[in-house]
Amino acid sequence: MTDELEQVSEQEVEEGGGAADALAALAAERDEALDGWKRTAADFDNFRKRALREREEYVTFANERLVAELLPILDDLERALQAATEHEEARLEEGVELVHRELAALLARHGVKEIETSGMFDPHVHEALVAQPAEVDEGSVLDVIQKGYTLGERVVRPARVIVAGPPPEIDG
Repeated sequence: MTDELEQVSEQEVEEGGGAADALAALAAERDEALDGWKRTAADFDNFRKRALREREEYVTFANERLVAELLPILDDLERALQAATEHEEARLEEGVELVHRELAALLARHGVKEIETSGMFDPHVHEALVAQPAEVDEGSVLDVIQKGYTLGERVVRPARVIVAGPPPEIDG
């Protein structure tokens, strides 16, 4: 733009005037560029808002699908509770087992896996609640207080475990 201004100034000197016309032309070019930048900024803002809205809709629809798959399990649980009020212990146990199997299968279909708790303590997937002296290797998982789960590679809930501490000291 500076080069254009210098050219216009040289032309004005040669032609003997017309500075007002050249200045008006540059101002019009500036206004056109500024208007283009404003339109681009507005387009980007609209895109950002649309992308945010689409992301929110995607999350809503993903939750809707999961809820739709959970509803039959809720129905089975209600039937199991109905059997409990009728004092049918055998049917209650069967109903609860059925609900557990269906819920576990649903979670597995959606990529939820139980965290392995046999072996050594892993701070990335286990949460040690207590370290007890034991005859096994220090750091081994002795017991599971609460199962842990992953969704894909991400830990949703760490497994809460009791870990083997140093062996007990023998006084003697």
